[in-house]
Amino acid sequence: MKNILIIGAGKSSSSLIIYLLENSIKEDLFITIGDISIENSSKIINNHSRGKAIIMDIFNENNRKKEIEKADLVISMLPASLHIQAAKDCLEFKKHLVTASYISDEMKSLDEVVKKNGLIFMNEIGLDPGIDHMSAMKVIDNIKNKGGKMLLFESFCGGLVAPESDTNLWNYKFTWNPRNVVLAGQGGAAMFIQEGTYKYIPYHKLFRRTEFLSINEYGKFEAYANRDSLKYRSVYGLDDIPTMYRGTIRRVGFSRAWNIFVQLGMTDDSYTIENSEHMSYRDFVNLFLAYSPSDSVELKLRSYLKIDQDDLIWEKLVELDIFNPNKKIGLKNATPAQMLQKILENSWTLQENDKDMIVMQHLFGFELNGKKQQIESSLVVLGENQSFTAMAKTVGLPVAIAAIKILKKEITTPGVQIPISREVYEPILKELEKCDIKFIEKEVPYLGYNPNNVIG
Repeated sequence: MKNILIIGAGKSSSSLIIYLLENSIKEDLFITIGDISIENSSKIINNHSRGKAIIMDIFNENNRKKEIEKADLVISMLPASLHIQAAKDCLEFKKHLVTASYISDEMKSLDEVVKKNGLIFMNEIGLDPGIDHMSAMKVIDNIKNKGGKMLLFESFCGGLVAPESDTNLWNYKFTWNPRNVVLAGQGGAAMFIQEGTYKYIPYHKLFRRTEFLSINEYGKFEAYANRDSLKYRSVYGLDDIPTMYRGTIRRVGFSRAWNIFVQLGMTDDSYTIENSEHMSYRDFVNLFLAYSPSDSVELKLRSYLKIDQDDLIWEKLVELDIFNPNKKIGLKNATPAQMLQKILENSWTLQENDKDMIVMQHLFGFELNGKKQQIESSLVVLGENQSFTAMAKTVGLPVAIAAIKILKKEITTPGVQIPISREVYEPILKELEKCDIKFIEKEVPYLGYNPNNVIG
């Protein structure tokens, strides 16, 4: 029997745990879920004979090492900064490791010794990153194998709310870590290349430079640029490609409204606010506006940002109840970003029976036999409810499938890696299709970079 240790049982772990338990007898597995609380994981395990929940603190070195030593493979669902603790233990005890997070420089530095020990440290095997890599490389490799030359690669992904649960003017609810949503786009300019020209969008302009796209029967969306689209050129073997752009999907109109928070400074996480725990929502808004005792907070904000009272953006702000003088922030020594997150969580948290929606689309432009062509590849996945979300499914299932393939020696190439080789992506994508995670590909007219699709 092979033992899998899952460290961390947060929101994205539900589908991962269920899949492994459902396949545990066939694949002869035993699943141990370690977390600082066993309530959530115990509920998911539901007395299954091949699973158990244990209390595990990643910072308790003796406990952590003891559990990792007993495992054949470790899945870390911890925050990205904490993977390295598990990675070093896996190296010490010669255990395979799987994570859904971006490879850190510290993780990458282990590559040589991981290879020497014949171990697989598979990273970026969730949704984005993860399914995006695998689905993109499948098409890119097929184009190259036919002798085609890549001219354009654009990739978009977003965690949204399903149409039947879309009940607010923002057409959005939190399906992932709310903090990541509030801080999205910070930490440097967005970088990409279009028609051979490098482009940079600073944070304060990011949400006014969006691109339109349409996805199957789900209609029109917009996307803002991810921070660095260029780092995957060499990873994907696209060093000479003239156009490469990666973006985050939202419903049309979201970015223009979100830009209000950016311009006011509400998404800043670099300083704390005095007396924040006693401030009302209205006080919070007033922090960022000029002193004018004769004008209301509403009037000052509209005047400062030139928002008409009949503008839909104004209705979106009002819907969030941010001008309420009675609701308190209740967070001590909070940053503006933390205070904004608290306000948004009151309006955008998924309710028990709400369904979320994952949307992903790739555009591949290429030249084959002297003719320019384009392929559009789209994915839509709907969640079931607040617990079994599309986000949990698309993050957790690739992790689970990769773990099983590694233990069965169907994936054998050692090293610190991401899922871009045919050995990895082919069997995992095939298994994902059985779980209704399947891309719809179609040929479309070659457009290249279309400036008419871009706002701003």
